[in-house]
Amino acid sequence: MKGRAGGERGKTMRQQALCDEEVAGAEGFDRAEVIPLHEEAEEPRPARGMRRAGWLLVACGLALLPWLYVLATGLPATATAAHWPVAWVGLDALEALGLIATGLLAARGDRRHALAAAATATLLVVDAWFDTTTAAPGGDFATAVAMALGAELPLAALCGRLALRTLSRPA
Repeated sequence: MKGRAGGERGKTMRQQALCDEEVAGAEGFDRAEVIPLHEEAEEPRPARGMRRAGWLLVACGLALLPWLYVLATGLPATATAAHWPVAWVGLDALEALGLIATGLLAARGDRRHALAAAATATLLVVDAWFDTTTAAPGGDFATAVAMALGAELPLAALCGRLALRTLSRPA
């Protein structure tokens, strides 16, 4: 600990090594025994539920990849917004990337999955919002609501839960 005068705790690693060498060279000692200050902790294996959630997210992200093709080829070419298909394909591509990254990080037990999960949850909510608010009345709107309630919002809730659960625990 810094701020303490003297004592082993106030010394830097170099000072500690010099002290060990002095002890080793002193009379009456055959050799000095170096005791590490702390042991390297092994990374704990993620809980089974966390691994399952991770792999579920990876599967969902991979399942989105064919949907990107459907969007790229099926969105109307005549829209009031410029680059309409590019906007939707780009958003869903970011969601797929976020789900895959979150899932892989969670499955490995890497705490950084919370960051990817938070970003992915946000993207999914934004997608649900824009799908439902830009859909034409009738079948398009029903499809947008079904996708929002059946896929996008539940996945956003899962990602949000993973992020909050991880961030609420000490490192």
